[in-house]
Amino acid sequence: MDPSAVDALCATVDNVKVAYDEQLAQRLRELLRGEEGLTEKRMFGGLAFLINGNMSVSASGQGGLLLRVDRAKTDALLGEPHAEPFEMRGRAMQGWLRIAPEGVRTKRELERWARRGVTYARSLPAKSGS
Repeated sequence: MDPSAVDALCATVDNVKVAYDEQLAQRLRELLRGEEGLTEKRMFGGLAFLINGNMSVSASGQGGLLLRVDRAKTDALLGEPHAEPFEMRGRAMQGWLRIAPEGVRTKRELERWARRGVTYARSLPAKSGS
């Protein structure tokens, strides 16, 4: 990714560049604390929470959440409030959703979406080294 694209993904907070909403990341960290196999990794301009090496949910660099879900459920979940397709290079990616910041304002809303991602990630085989 070229430097101008990285700058476009970053937000400036107190003159320090961060690529994601740190408060949302902290809320996710608190919500997911104690999950077996949990790790954090910077991915897609955000901070991802992985379960056994599989991405489950991320504090997105574009705001809100990036969420991994069952591909077969993507279209149905897109009908839910604040859910949008995740696009990479102009192409909607099945099995991935963006959840707008308005959709994760409360703990209940955040937990509802995060649990979907964690549940799906747990259904996948563990990645080696995780």
